[in-house]
Amino acid sequence: MVVACGLLLPSCGEVQPHPVRPPGYVVHILRSRELLSTEPSNTMKSNPVIQAAIDLTAGAAGGTACVLTGQPFDTMKVKMQTFPDLYRGLTDCCLKTYSQVGFRGFYKGTSPALIANIAENSVLFMCYGFCQQVVRKVVGLDRQAKLSDLQNAAAGSFASAFAALVLCPTELVKCRLQTMYEMETSGRIAASQNTVWSVVKEIFRKDGPLGFYHGLSSTLLREVPGYFFFFGGYELSRSFFASGKSKDELGPVPLMLSGGFGGICLWLAVYPVDCIKSRIQVLSMTGKQAGFVRTFLSIVKNEGITALYSGLKPTMIRAFPANGALFLAYEYSRKLMMSQLDAY
Repeated sequence: MVVACGLLLPSCGEVQPHPVRPPGYVVHILRSRELLSTEPSNTMKSNPVIQAAIDLTAGAAGGTACVLTGQPFDTMKVKMQTFPDLYRGLTDCCLKTYSQVGFRGFYKGTSPALIANIAENSVLFMCYGFCQQVVRKVVGLDRQAKLSDLQNAAAGSFASAFAALVLCPTELVKCRLQTMYEMETSGRIAASQNTVWSVVKEIFRKDGPLGFYHGLSSTLLREVPGYFFFFGGYELSRSFFASGKSKDELGPVPLMLSGGFGGICLWLAVYPVDCIKSRIQVLSMTGKQAGFVRTFLSIVKNEGITALYSGLKPTMIRAFPANGALFLAYEYSRKLMMSQLDAY
């Protein structure tokens, strides 16, 4: 030891004892490390960009499952909506389609249908997450608060307006491909190549870029109220099956039934609007087509109110498997991605 200015100082070679730590010091350090280790995961989970990417990807998976499950019924629906005088019912439409163009006729328009549904559901579910946050702000709820079934329905309705903008062009191509045989055999258009690319080129040549938005107003009139009933029916059905428990713990069968019930609610509410939309999009191939109100009045005057419900049967049959597959694929793919984020 060296004495300097009345203080005892350690010499260079002496080993310093460890300082005495205050009580709780080790616990504090461990807790700090725990927070540091979990912070990136929590930050990522709360990142709106990552949440939007997850919702978009899950929506794309749901849209794909929906098309692959329900495309033949959708083809029958569009044919019966546009040409109700040619088909006596679903069975007659199926038999005639098979005899005229074979089995592939049921899958006409599948490529644009896939693009349409993937685009629509990607945007729909991505915007659904954002719109849920908007609803929370409007009603004064915390960001993590659970919304009621009615509030979820309102969020889905808002989100559908954005989805309609990407859906309309692709659905236009799909509907025209599905009814090309009837349009050619009736002499309304000349025979041509029935491919996606030929239809796209024809629309662009005749009407330019805005031609892809034939039927946009009727698409919006169908989507906005329709998805209120769609998400409302889905959430109500999930609440019924959950019976007071967490809806996130439901198995695949209740999810599929809930999705099917949501689809039934949508189509029962807005089916006549969808019928008018199909007419506008298909018959605009022949030239300038009347708008929503004039098309509606023409159908009622010349064919009767029941013509607005042509093709309802295949739509109802399609609703359960197609929308059940949609929500099953969406929920499970979303859970998988969220669990991977948790693991990270």
